[in-house]
Amino acid sequence: MEQEEVAARQDADPQLMFRIERPVYDESFIRSKLLNRKENSTTLRERLTQQFRCSSKRAKAAALSFLPILTWLPSYPVKQYLFSDVVSGLSTGVVQLPQGLAYAMLAAVPPVYGLYSSFYPVLLYTFFGTSRHISVGTFAVISLMIGGVAVREAPDSMFYVLPANGSNMSAVLDVEARDARRVQVAVVLTTLVGIIQIVLGLLRFGFVAIYLTEPLVRGFTTAAAVHVVVSQLKYLLGVKTPRFSGPLSAIYSVIEVLGHITSTNITTLILGLVCLVFLYVVKDLNERFKKKLPIPIPGEIIVVIVSTGISYGLSLAEDYKVDVVGKIPTGLLPPAAPEFSLLPSLITDSFAVAIVGFSMGISLAKIFALKHGYSVDGNQELIALGLCNFISSFFKTFTITCSMSRSLVQESTGGKTQIAGLLASLVVLLVVVAIGFVFQPLPQTALAAIIMVNLLGMFKQFRDIPTLWRTSKIELAIWLVAFVASVLLGLDYGLLVAISFAILTVIYRTQSPKTATLGHVPGTGLYCDVDEYEEAAEYEGIKIFHSNSSIYFCNSDLYLNALKEKTGVNPEHLQAARKARNKQRVKANSNYNSPPKICVKYKKEGVTHEVLSYNHMEGEEEQRNGRLGDRHMESNSEETVFLEHPSTVHSIILDWTPVSFIDTVGAKAIKQVIKEYAAVDVRVVIASCSRSLLADLDTLQFFTGVMTTDMVFPTVHDAVLHCQQSNSH
Repeated sequence: MEQEEVAARQDADPQLMFRIERPVYDESFIRSKLLNRKENSTTLRERLTQQFRCSSKRAKAAALSFLPILTWLPSYPVKQYLFSDVVSGLSTGVVQLPQGLAYAMLAAVPPVYGLYSSFYPVLLYTFFGTSRHISVGTFAVISLMIGGVAVREAPDSMFYVLPANGSNMSAVLDVEARDARRVQVAVVLTTLVGIIQIVLGLLRFGFVAIYLTEPLVRGFTTAAAVHVVVSQLKYLLGVKTPRFSGPLSAIYSVIEVLGHITSTNITTLILGLVCLVFLYVVKDLNERFKKKLPIPIPGEIIVVIVSTGISYGLSLAEDYKVDVVGKIPTGLLPPAAPEFSLLPSLITDSFAVAIVGFSMGISLAKIFALKHGYSVDGNQELIALGLCNFISSFFKTFTITCSMSRSLVQESTGGKTQIAGLLASLVVLLVVVAIGFVFQPLPQTALAAIIMVNLLGMFKQFRDIPTLWRTSKIELAIWLVAFVASVLLGLDYGLLVAISFAILTVIYRTQSPKTATLGHVPGTGLYCDVDEYEEAAEYEGIKIFHSNSSIYFCNSDLYLNALKEKTGVNPEHLQAARKARNKQRVKANSNYNSPPKICVKYKKEGVTHEVLSYNHMEGEEEQRNGRLGDRHMESNSEETVFLEHPSTVHSIILDWTPVSFIDTVGAKAIKQVIKEYAAVDVRVVIASCSRSLLADLDTLQFFTGVMTTDMVFPTVHDAVLHCQQSNSH
């Protein structure tokens, strides 16, 4: 009968104590006496009916889930939130405007399309998004991935045409036709990304972002920052070079820029460097005095306005050949269907862009939700981003996600809800509809400076390397592989290589688990590694084997090899020893008048310990587990037999505390090794097996034949007591 007592020690240092006295349990006793599984009387038809039953309550919940704005807008506290949201929205819009123009350059489309992408998706996210603080819109990494696809599908080489007025002149690049084609590619890619994100959201695949582990994302985005800086060098220097895509594109771009370094436009370079220095100083001031400044200093918009004014006043484009943004159409474009004939060649790229875009958005959304005490729905975020991309693509936008820099501005300036995002989109709309033409003289080198300075945060991720070196070499390897592969192979192939490598590291961890032989710590009921803790002591004749991984087809053989090595008991060797002894017995009986002498040598030490007659050895052989070697040196009167140290192990306990699953291959391997040990009189039992794992073992028909449930114990100590009692009888 079970007795349980919990008492507090009444002394200067009170400590909770517990004592428990009960019989030793095994799984057979637990199933028959202690636990009875609940009967599930619900049929499959009833469960399906319940799942698909429609009611007003469920309809309302579905509507609120699909349109999260309905959960907070009716109760929006105007007096407390409106002023903060207005300030935040205007501040974010001021940042969003120059970033939209700049990131369009990364996407290889005219700047006005960056403004479109900063308006429509932001407006839609207000209705469908669950995060209150992230700022969606153009983002450097996604823009660069889109630009890579656009350049690959519409390279400059496709658009060189001969002048109509002379056959002797060289071919001229048709920029308008090239840009129009690249816009088509970007729009179709965005449509496909939206469809993929919507489908994944409806299928509740919001968990896919977990495959992009943090070291992978940080290494990948750092590599993207390298690509972005390399792509902007030509704008900073004012040189004309082609844009490359695919493997080694970053290296080709650097070589091309260095090859044209002598044709640098000095005016462009000076203006770009001044913008860089100014933006860096402003960014540093905003960081240092963020608690004292009511709103961050809008460095980007200052650069845009001042550089536009200088460019217009000094006629930089005409007199100094400085490249400027050029024509910005006034007004919005009417909706138009994408060019779906381009779809087949963009499927792979769209998956990569969809997953990266969602992972960026959900990771930042979770950070703000945790900070401000609310929750975000990963599946609804997928649907929201998908709708933003899909619907907006009919208005000539390219793929968006959330931007870290703008989100920090929106949150730090007091933004409470997505009303701030809505106002930011209206700021962009004002520029597009009314004053877009003002920014036509804006130098491209100023936009390049804005892009580069906004990447400073990503380059600070190099600080991860020493930290990961100290904490986790495997995660460091993931970071480095993601970075190197993405820099050399491009962002699409680099992401694929990084994800594959991250999955391989999981397999590696399960194939190289830490194994240990456990011993008890006297008076505690704890079992710890005997090689690591001097207090842990093994029970005589009992080996407790622990491996911190599950058992499945990839590591079942490694598990068994580690078991034999750690316990020091190999059933194959013991079985061979028995066969060799039986052979010696037969020889002794056939040559009774001249029994051979056996010179016993331990293999490990290579020293002869004793010389025994066969009859003497025969009396003791049943009490020892030994092994005869394969090599014998025979003579007429004496035979040398190499033996391992005699084993006194009678029981082995498999501690399955860390085992979360087992497959058919693993189950068969465990059954086989238990049978092998049983054949040499070594008992193997299992301890600390979870109820879910026991259910899996039942499904796999593990407990059949010689395998019974009384070989499984709820704790290691139950198994130890059972083995001690069984051996004493």
